[in-house]
Amino acid sequence: MIANNIFKAIGDFCTNVLFVPYDSIRSLDNWWIQNTVSWIFITLTFIAFFYWLRELNKYKKSENE
Repeated sequence: MIANNIFKAIGDFCTNVLFVPYDSIRSLDNWWIQNTVSWIFITLTFIAFFYWLRELNKYKKSENE
């Protein structure tokens, strides 16, 4: 019963607190403003991916020496 209440609390927190900014962005009429968050996440993902590949390359080079 406690676990069920914890999951309900997490769901309520996400719905009522974390997603409020997204609800306000969704009501806008401008496509560019609505998709700015998505473009930021895509950019951060590419940056993290290329950083990870660079670190793997450094590890591979140090392993060969």
